[in-house]
Amino acid sequence: MAMKKIITIQPDSPAAGTSNVELKKFEKKTDADVTLTEEDIMRALGGVNDPELPVSIVDLGLIYDIQISGNDVGLKMTLTTPGCSMGAMISGQAEEAIKAIGARNVIVQVVWDPPWNPDMMSPEAKTRLGVE
Repeated sequence: MAMKKIITIQPDSPAAGTSNVELKKFEKKTDADVTLTEEDIMRALGGVNDPELPVSIVDLGLIYDIQISGNDVGLKMTLTTPGCSMGAMISGQAEEAIKAIGARNVIVQVVWDPPWNPDMMSPEAKTRLGVE
């Protein structure tokens, strides 16, 4: 007959009054604590750059529409060309940027109407890219 080894684990308990550990409570923001605005979302999207151009998707004029319902966000955007190979990456970065400011659910829809053109760029983007 084989012998079984039984191991018991006893919790450490410091002697009374000798603990130097202080516990702090960290408050996590809940969805109800965050109020999203279109300005907040545009500011967050300003950090998302088109990887082929050193310009944000906001300054390129790629953002067409933002819908906010509580902490859920719908975003309609376009790309500079329908054949853009970085489209999935750009829309994924846009989704993550919006979630980072407190959105619970984000739906990014890439649309092609109206088609993008350089006139949609901000004056700063035009200057940066040498477009007049």
